[in-house]
Amino acid sequence: MSLPTWLNLKIKSPQYGYKPTSRIIPASVPSKLNLSYTQHSECPNNLCPPADQNVAAFVFGDGSNSRLYPLTKRRSESALPIAGNYRLIDAVVSNCINSNIKKIYALTQFNSASLNSHLSRAYSSARIGNEALVDVIAACQGPEGKGWFQGTADAIRRCLWVLEEYPIVDFLVLPGYHLYKMDFQELLKVHCNNRADITVAVLSTRRDKDIELSTFQVNSNNQVISFKDNPEMRVANLDVSQDKFIGMDIYVVNKDAMIKLLTEYHPMANDFRREVVPGAISLGMNVYAHKFSGYWEDMRSIEAYYQANMESIKNTNKAYSSLYDKDSPLYTLPRHLPPTQITDAAITDSVIGDGCFLNRCKIRGTVVGMRTRVGDGAIIEDSVIMGSDTYQNSRAEEDMHIPIGIGEGSQIRKTIIDKNVRIGKNVKILNKENVQECNNEANGYIITGGIVVILKGAIIPDGSIL
Repeated sequence: MSLPTWLNLKIKSPQYGYKPTSRIIPASVPSKLNLSYTQHSECPNNLCPPADQNVAAFVFGDGSNSRLYPLTKRRSESALPIAGNYRLIDAVVSNCINSNIKKIYALTQFNSASLNSHLSRAYSSARIGNEALVDVIAACQGPEGKGWFQGTADAIRRCLWVLEEYPIVDFLVLPGYHLYKMDFQELLKVHCNNRADITVAVLSTRRDKDIELSTFQVNSNNQVISFKDNPEMRVANLDVSQDKFIGMDIYVVNKDAMIKLLTEYHPMANDFRREVVPGAISLGMNVYAHKFSGYWEDMRSIEAYYQANMESIKNTNKAYSSLYDKDSPLYTLPRHLPPTQITDAAITDSVIGDGCFLNRCKIRGTVVGMRTRVGDGAIIEDSVIMGSDTYQNSRAEEDMHIPIGIGEGSQIRKTIIDKNVRIGKNVKILNKENVQECNNEANGYIITGGIVVILKGAIIPDGSIL
């Protein structure tokens, strides 16, 4: 079973005791909220960063061109559930917390309601000293900027007002939909030692899967001398030579360099990776690479998302390890759910989230999300079940022909089941004909890469065969 570690922080309210408080800031309207917090005794000591640290992290929670559809039909990539109890963005925010980064700005825009709610409830109320841990900056129109964020560079440019309220020396630019564990202090140390304007994180080893072609060429001193990016081209078994490395879209940028790049040299640039970084290299700025050798997954496809969940079951050096690392824990929203109830079920090689009801079923190699109900005789293998947002009371189940969960006698294999799905009795989701691609969204499912994806809130009638 999974071993979730939570950041249990509460806000003191003079009228109602302790209750969660959200803080969402429009991009062009900075605001302050002065509240104290109570730190849970199990929180690590390194939550308290050195007073002279002047680094702010910009975490991008979403993108407009997701390849994770239909999982992103109503949510952004960063809000996707992972490993039973968590969301993808928890991994990035936890990296910041564990690296003593005390100022985090989450920039959100597309399908951001679920993400904003999670961040606000989980982190925006947490405070270190007088500073909020995470501020959610939602795109909005203002006197100085009309319309949506046009890209990562445009979003940062429109949020440079943070310099007025916080003494920032360096920016840490992070995608919110990657799964990895990194000590950002090592990245910042390399950046400082090289007196770099920009430091990029790159993979030090070759990737044995299809990836986007995005490579940095570096010299013997790890200084970047060229950059190549073609997001439309995908290559298998990309050969990373001695001087070419795959970019991770993670950057440390000096404040002065950031201001000059976004306001003077490239005032109309929208994309940070494709426009600003190559521009900095061509201008002769000091751009260096930091080589990273740990686990990293960019999570930009259904297949990658499925595989990352499957690897979270394993406690090996090839899998994401923060689920079981007490020194670098993975934080998320404390939901205070009851323990999972297991009644004569056979469960092997699986991760089970909180608050589930598993009745006389067989589960193997599966990630089971929170509040999942599995009926008697059901068999689930090699699947990802996201769970449910709420519990149904007994009367609602009697009134509903097919309740939320997986019905009695159903068989499921190599399937991603989104939240609040109702699967009837004796349903078979096995893809026996090994269909690789199929769009049957009208009936509540698609197939991509041989993986069956059941849409959020879909109803699969009794006896259905997929």
